[in-house]
Amino acid sequence: MTQIAIHLVVSDPDHAASWYAEALGATETSRLALPGGSTLTVELRLGDTVLAVAGEMPERDMRTPATLGGTPAAFHVQVPDADAAMTRALEAGATTYEPIHDAFWGDRTGQFLDPFGHRWAVNQHLRDVPHEEIVARATELFTGSTTA
Repeated sequence: MTQIAIHLVVSDPDHAASWYAEALGATETSRLALPGGSTLTVELRLGDTVLAVAGEMPERDMRTPATLGGTPAAFHVQVPDADAAMTRALEAGATTYEPIHDAFWGDRTGQFLDPFGHRWAVNQHLRDVPHEEIVARATELFTGSTTA
């Protein structure tokens, strides 16, 4: 396991595992089924990151973004081609959250909501940007003023 692993609560762990494989290229590493055959969790590997998906269990305070009214978090994935990654996700059923664009910090990036309500960003590094330039561009973007 990497330093941090992701555990997502979804409406249907079987469908989610298939979706993350198709849209993000994740590979299944293990699956835990309950007596009776329903899936408790599916563990996937996305690059060097463990991504586990489990079904909603309100009695254990495990709820999906839809139940909670959305998600405040976004998962960022480095990809070699952000446009292709975004297209693949959208074709698999994601919805655009933020269109692909060249960001002021040097990445080509865009965000989508997966069919389970989780927000993902795909990032393709284009260029290194000096910290001072990032600060100036962020100030301009978020306040409308420029730094001296």
